[in-house]
Amino acid sequence: MGEGRLADRAYAGIVQLINDDQLATGDRLPSESGLAEMFGMSRTVVREALVRLASDGITEARRGAGSYVKRRPSARLGAHMPMADLSATMGTYEVRFVLEAEAARLAATRRSADQLAAIEHSLSALRLALLSSAPAHDEDWRLHREIVLATANSAFVSLFDHLQAEVLRIMRAGVDISRSRPPEVIDAMMGEHETIVEAIRAQDADGAALAMRWHLSQGRKRLMP
Repeated sequence: MGEGRLADRAYAGIVQLINDDQLATGDRLPSESGLAEMFGMSRTVVREALVRLASDGITEARRGAGSYVKRRPSARLGAHMPMADLSATMGTYEVRFVLEAEAARLAATRRSADQLAAIEHSLSALRLALLSSAPAHDEDWRLHREIVLATANSAFVSLFDHLQAEVLRIMRAGVDISRSRPPEVIDAMMGEHETIVEAIRAQDADGAALAMRWHLSQGRKRLMP
């Protein structure tokens, strides 16, 4: 088994440790050597898992003091994906930050009137779904895909479509978790999409890229309690 796959297992193991031991924000994790012994893996593999957990906002490293819990993944995540898949699923965010932020930038400068109309139609459909009790992940996917289509670059579309299964899983979980929280969480999600579309409408390339990056970073946080 390659080190990447082992790191996925270590990532899942640390998340399970946080949940099973009910570690709270600010609690210290076992040392790298302790985790390595616990999982029967090398410290190098455990270190890679901790770096990825920190990138996903779940842990934070404190120089000379080890790693600490920063956010606990929502218990509701388990209804949407096995914890063993969490590392790979969260890893798609790193790709989306690059792919979708640039797609939004290009869409703002290249979109046609028809493409803008399709984006706005998808935004309206998402609003209707989010503000009802209906599933909204398909509408969320279609809006993001319409933005990618507006790049007029088929390579962007192919790459985005390749991520469809993982992105839909994240979107489904994000909507479900957000609906379990106060109404302003769904309002914020909708507002982020509106800001992206407004920037594309105004042909504000930098604004569209920043708005997309902000939306994705907030979406990742919404997967935590």
